Amino acid sequence: MPEASLKKIGVLTSGGDSPGMNAAIRAVVRACAYYQIKCVGVRMGYEGLIQNQMSELGARSVKHIINRGGTFLQTARSKEFRTKEGREKAFKNLQNNGIEGLVVIGGDGSFTGATVFHEEFGLPFIGIPGTIDNDIFGTDYTIGYDTALNTAIEAIDRIRDSATSHNRVFFVEVMGRDAGFIALSSGIASGAQDILIPEENDSLTELFETLQKSEQSGKNSSIVVVAEGEELGNVFELAKATEKRFPGYDVRVTVLGHIQRGGNPTCMDRVLASRLGVAAVEALIDGKTDLMAGLRSNRIVFTPIQDAIKKHNEIDQELIKIAKILAV
Repeated sequence: MPEASLKKIGVLTSGGDSPGMNAAIRAVVRACAYYQIKCVGVRMGYEGLIQNQMSELGARSVKHIINRGGTFLQTARSKEFRTKEGREKAFKNLQNNGIEGLVVIGGDGSFTGATVFHEEFGLPFIGIPGTIDNDIFGTDYTIGYDTALNTAIEAIDRIRDSATSHNRVFFVEVMGRDAGFIALSSGIASGAQDILIPEENDSLTELFETLQKSEQSGKNSSIVVVAEGEELGNVFELAKATEKRFPGYDVRVTVLGHIQRGGNPTCMDRVLASRLGVAAVEALIDGKTDLMAGLRSNRIVFTPIQDAIKKHNEIDQELIKIAKILAV
């Protein structure tokens, strides 16, 4: 066991919650216990740093949370942390609590805050990608993505039962304001007739042609999965346009919304979170900083945080092709 130069590490969750964050917190806390480092949990993200909402966590403090969704440390947006005065207050609180390194679990906004903090005060930190959107560069999967996918698929499967029973066309909106990963994968897995995502230059003409071909091929119901960030229009506008073009269709809309953020994390998310939590602690022990722990080809990798923030995972064009082939 390497001797740790750090004596105390802080951990916080920031931004939107995602299933598996608790598993990541647990891994950080228990890795600290294993390496004989004290661990401090920061409640309410960066706002907790400013308000000094910190408490020491031991191995038993995180029992029975690996299977729970959300984050028991809670998360919040912090306007004050965006100011130099707020960050100075946060740093003084870290100093007073003897915290020498920080593990930040969140998305690119959370990492941006950590980077500014590091540049100003030199506090070492390692980021762990926790977001259901799976759009952070430097990792094949983000914590929460697999759970959100399975939640979406289960919901769409139930919607299909209703669609086939009543000869309906359902537009199903899934999360993905800036990225279509959830929409594309859940659409393929649930047999959607069409999938609309921000990354593709979709058009109403193409949508109508797809629905027309579906009807001509003998399909009496269709599912169209739409990412919430689809530039063609929101799901209600698309449904209204479809009703106008096909007056004989019984068109319905379902917005899955925040149910995709909740629920017990899948096995994949629990294992991913556990691996990244341990990797983050070991990285701080090794003197690394300003990096994000991720998984590439099933191996732990570290990506410069600036790359994780500025770059984005790209949609797999093979999946786009597969979606079109399977929709015949």
